[in-house]
Parts: sequence; C-alpha cells; structure tokens
Amino acid sequence: MTTLHTLPIPRQTATAHEHAWVADSRHPTSEGVVVYVRCADCGTHRVDLQAHPLMPPSAISRETSD
Repeated sequence: MTTLHTLPIPRQTATAHEHAWVADSRHPTSEGVVVYVRCADCGTHRVDLQAHPLMPPSAISRETSD
C-alpha cells in the first residue's frame, strides 16, 4: 500500500574530495599567466589565472568533468 506522506529515498551522491590540481599547459597573456589545470584524482578540468608571479593562481572558470 502506498501513501502520499512518504519521504523520497535519498540518492547516493559522489563523495567530495580535495582536488590535486596538475597544470596541463600554461601561457602568458596581457592579464597574467593562464593555466589549464586538471585534477589528478578525478580528471576534473579548470582554467586558472596567475595575475602576479608571487601570487597563487585563482580560478577563472567553473570546474568541468569529461
């Protein structure tokens, strides 16, 4: 017998992890150095910009997966 007051079964989601970014390529631009990075564990891609050589890069794109 079904009822209208049942709760949905939660779906299993992927476990989150801290990405281990590896630079696939980089090139200088007028804004700084653009770095194309990939997570060594899950393969997610992202584009970063390093505006100053002494500062860490910051993400300028969303993370995408294959």
